[in-house]
Amino acid sequence: MGVVLASADINILIIALPAIFRGIKVDPMAPGAFEYLLWIIFGYDVVTATLLVTFGRISDMLGRVRMYNLGFAVYTAGSIMLYLVPDMGLRGASEILIFRLVQGVGGALIFSNSAAIIVDAFPPSERGKALGANQAAILVGSLLGLVLGGVLAVYDWRFVFLISVPFGLFGTAWSYWKLRELAVIRKGQKLDVWGNAAFALGLTIFLVGMTYSLIPFGSSAMGWGNPLVIGCLGVGLGLLIAFPIIEARTKDPMFSMELFKNRGFSAGNLAAFVAALSRGGVMLMLVILLQAIWLPLHGFSYHDTPFWAGIYIIPMSLGFVSAGPLVGGFRTRKARGAWRPAACACYA
Repeated sequence: MGVVLASADINILIIALPAIFRGIKVDPMAPGAFEYLLWIIFGYDVVTATLLVTFGRISDMLGRVRMYNLGFAVYTAGSIMLYLVPDMGLRGASEILIFRLVQGVGGALIFSNSAAIIVDAFPPSERGKALGANQAAILVGSLLGLVLGGVLAVYDWRFVFLISVPFGLFGTAWSYWKLRELAVIRKGQKLDVWGNAAFALGLTIFLVGMTYSLIPFGSSAMGWGNPLVIGCLGVGLGLLIAFPIIEARTKDPMFSMELFKNRGFSAGNLAAFVAALSRGGVMLMLVILLQAIWLPLHGFSYHDTPFWAGIYIIPMSLGFVSAGPLVGGFRTRKARGAWRPAACACYA
């Protein structure tokens, strides 16, 4: 339930944005408003991506279940605040942006610990199937976000945020009641302040530069010539390059760079990055294409395009959802045979 909710909110806003901006009476293409459009779309992702590794490290120190439960509570609080946004205009857009960032913090806590809790709970022979189910839940959430965003936006833009509140309240209570810490917490661990700062600031500043590159600058349709963009990309890359150097010299690093010596780990992360890049890019472009061009050209009113865009994207999403458990089950069978040592090394 946690990863379904957290992943659903990545896509639910993309497809419901037209209705949301109509609801708060803001033209997203007006001067000064386009930045709000970008950050309401990307703010959740930026916060989640930036904090994932940091929260994972803190969870190793304080307990994965404790941080996961906190994530459920923070996410639910953000959902309630989004539903209750009191203002209209740019002030209302600012409130939506801030509360989306709160949701992103909760999502990062959930994402950074869900798979780790599963690994702690399942024996090696069953982890592939369990992690496959968890991956399927993430993709189910992405699918539900697209469909629910389209359906609910037709009735009231606030319903887009209200839908997650009862599930969030139930999940928060259930996780605090049922989940128990199984991981052994090593005493005497220290927080890698410099490594965390370099990673979080570097990734945030770099993503800020990438976001503002989409805003026209001067006579150019894009912002690549903007000194702010150039500065953010340079500083962000510099901090990210410094990150592995810092980690190599720290006693308790935020992230052990030694893991990348494992070819399975390195190749798996690279494959996951490329898959997420292609899947996310295709989803975003399809939503924009369907709502802004294809559906209106085929007789659909702009009021109904969020709903039908969600319907048209269902087939591709179903392919993503069905592949997760199948691949997880295949990996589990291989782990029982000749591939078991390699699989266990990757899980470790």
